[in-house]
Amino acid sequence: MTLVDAPARPDLSPKKPNRNRPSLRFRKENRVAYLFLVPWLVGLALFVLGPMAASFYLSMTDYNFLQAPKFIALDNYVRMFTQDPRYLISARVTATYVLVSVPLQLGFALMLALLLNRAIRGSALYRGIFYLPSLLGTSVAVAILWQQVFGQEGLLNTFLGFLGVDAHTSWVGNPDTALSTLVILNAWTFGSPMIIFLAGLRQVPMSLYEAADVDGAGPLRKFLSITLPLLSPIIFFNLILQTIHAFQAFVPAYIISGGLGGPADSTLFYTLYLYQEGFGSFDMGYACAMAWTLLVAVGAVTALNFFISKYWVFYGDNS
Repeated sequence: MTLVDAPARPDLSPKKPNRNRPSLRFRKENRVAYLFLVPWLVGLALFVLGPMAASFYLSMTDYNFLQAPKFIALDNYVRMFTQDPRYLISARVTATYVLVSVPLQLGFALMLALLLNRAIRGSALYRGIFYLPSLLGTSVAVAILWQQVFGQEGLLNTFLGFLGVDAHTSWVGNPDTALSTLVILNAWTFGSPMIIFLAGLRQVPMSLYEAADVDGAGPLRKFLSITLPLLSPIIFFNLILQTIHAFQAFVPAYIISGGLGGPADSTLFYTLYLYQEGFGSFDMGYACAMAWTLLVAVGAVTALNFFISKYWVFYGDNS
């Protein structure tokens, strides 16, 4: 007797959906998301990527608004470093401003954040008062005010006169002190980093300070061994933001020096000289080359900060 294979039973078990194939609803949601992204993508192309591409092309041309751009390759970049002494002055002034004003601003902001982090009466009011200068920023009005404070008949000289100091100099008109007044102006706008420092201080566990008290650690030891390491990511974040902001400084130098960068080019910021070349001399090709050089410089400084950060920035998961 021959055994015949029984017919196979149909598979009645529910079929599992193919997870590798997106569902119709998922594809529809994607289309809607892309539709909402279209205005942003159009704006990015028209107002960011397009102008950047045009600027890069113009940086390798001789262009003055009145004639068609003439391609000159890298001549503008060679001119910056070999034939233009004012360019080197502007780079030196900006580098000095960044190296001095940013640490001063962050140090002042951290000091006030530590003071305001204590449980004192009216701390919320004090935070608002100290943050107020940052709302004004380095606007035209503040720059004009600064010019009046540090002028020859300004508030500073009046105050020094009450102290018996005979000062009849214009601090913003003296090549030796003009840049220092702008450094102080930048440090005066410490409110934003101060608020960020305050938020970081609130995240430091109090149990660490209590353990340090048990071990007999003093305020300085607790600051160096607990506060600074745990606050280092916040310090690094503020450092990156304020460094980029300092490289872009323009309004204070323009207002205080009357757009000339004086006295004796002591406040000739990089962006101010770029403005002079582009919209004063109408050498737009050279100004575009300066802008791209600034972009590369800021990117290099930021990359260097990220590289160095691994040696001093402490994260919670660091071994």
